[in-house]
Amino acid sequence: MSKFPYLWQDFAASIVVFLVAVPLCVGVAVASGVPAELGLVTGIVGGLVTGCLPGSSLQVSGPAAGLTVLVFEAVSEFGVTALGVIVLMAGLLQLAMGFLRVGRWFRAIAVSVVEGMLCGIGLVIIAGQIYAAAGIKAPETGIGKIAGLPGAFADALGSTKALVSLAMGAATIAVIVLWKKTPKKAQVVPGALAAVLLATVAALAFGLPVDTVEVEGLLGVIQPPGADAFGELASPAIWGTIIAFALIASAESLFSAGAVDRLHDGPRTQYDKEMIAQGGGNTVCGLLGALPMTAVIVRSSANVNAGAKTKASRVLHGVWLLLFAAALPSALALIPLPALAGILVHAGWKLIPFRQIAGLWRAHKGEALILMVTAVSIVAVNMFEGVLIGLALAVIKTAWETSHLKTEVIDKGSGPIQVYLSGNATFLRLPKILDSLEALPQNRPIEVDLSGLHHLDHACRTALENWAQRHSAPDIEPVKVTTANR
Repeated sequence: MSKFPYLWQDFAASIVVFLVAVPLCVGVAVASGVPAELGLVTGIVGGLVTGCLPGSSLQVSGPAAGLTVLVFEAVSEFGVTALGVIVLMAGLLQLAMGFLRVGRWFRAIAVSVVEGMLCGIGLVIIAGQIYAAAGIKAPETGIGKIAGLPGAFADALGSTKALVSLAMGAATIAVIVLWKKTPKKAQVVPGALAAVLLATVAALAFGLPVDTVEVEGLLGVIQPPGADAFGELASPAIWGTIIAFALIASAESLFSAGAVDRLHDGPRTQYDKEMIAQGGGNTVCGLLGALPMTAVIVRSSANVNAGAKTKASRVLHGVWLLLFAAALPSALALIPLPALAGILVHAGWKLIPFRQIAGLWRAHKGEALILMVTAVSIVAVNMFEGVLIGLALAVIKTAWETSHLKTEVIDKGSGPIQVYLSGNATFLRLPKILDSLEALPQNRPIEVDLSGLHHLDHACRTALENWAQRHSAPDIEPVKVTTANR
């Protein structure tokens, strides 16, 4: 029996993944405000480094649209030269979390926060790439991008170049959407790649006035972080960005791993090892001054659907990216920027979880509100703080729901008034408890039964003791408090 029983399946799948990865790697880099080749470098590392490490056997890593907003903000604030050290430190942080077995805990993050994060990122990507499609400079803030769209469209109407550019972006989106309806043989070429090829041919054939990708060469863009970049670590502001890179990249990768596991019957993801693999990849990307990486569901699902059986497919896709970047760098200079913008608008649209929002609203309105608040916060403020706001709301909601308390008062007209408390008595319910007790008659004995409580926190215990002490004054009937033997 052959030592490589799945070599042909993995080889064929690697070609498909490579074709999917090329336009996405280039598009994410351009949208992040860095040279296009850096996206290919990250894709190469995702294949050759992360692809060889244990964790998840079939998911594919590379630059992701989900980190575009955060990378653009980091480059705008700290500069391209600091990007390498940010990614390097984020990778080392991921390695530490993996070795400390933190990976599995990412499964405990509220789904509504994750969906809200993706929704907010999708909205910012769509808004920003509409400007890119028109060849117009976009405002820096998320809310500015959305608010400025009417004015941008008005400006585009007065410019032939902007209208042609917008039309190419719209046509790119149309090709991607309609490509799924073409014959199966045609779909061997991924829709995004087909759209880029058609846009490139159209721009060359008709001499369309559209901007194209600027090429600097693979070796020219690789810039390991120098002493000045490491000096930026003295600034507290950069550490917030590093932590955001590590946490968001880890969350996206591990949630992608869960989704990919549902697509195949092979070995399940080992979350802590996958965290180490992602950290190793980002450490190498940082040393090369490249973009951060995550596991990407688009490439991963393409890998599974193409019949991949082992990790050889994702390693080979990295080999093909390396050969393409080394042998055909000038081909990048022919790609129209509006076509890349169209690809990212489509990617941003797919990040918005329309079905999940509708389902959550019907079943769990509180979770739907957390999702929407998280998304709006990312658009209005930034991604890191928006996610923190979403997490805080999720914790508050959970604390409120778990502090369920039932108060039952039985007054038979004679004898002591009986009060039964059951559930969880926490400080969140303390006002309700005290209101119920203080509303009772002051001239009759009261028996408070706490045996039905599962939890009684310190704040409630202290408040009940103080209330009982006040109610047991000489001129007031005594209070009897009974508790469970737990």
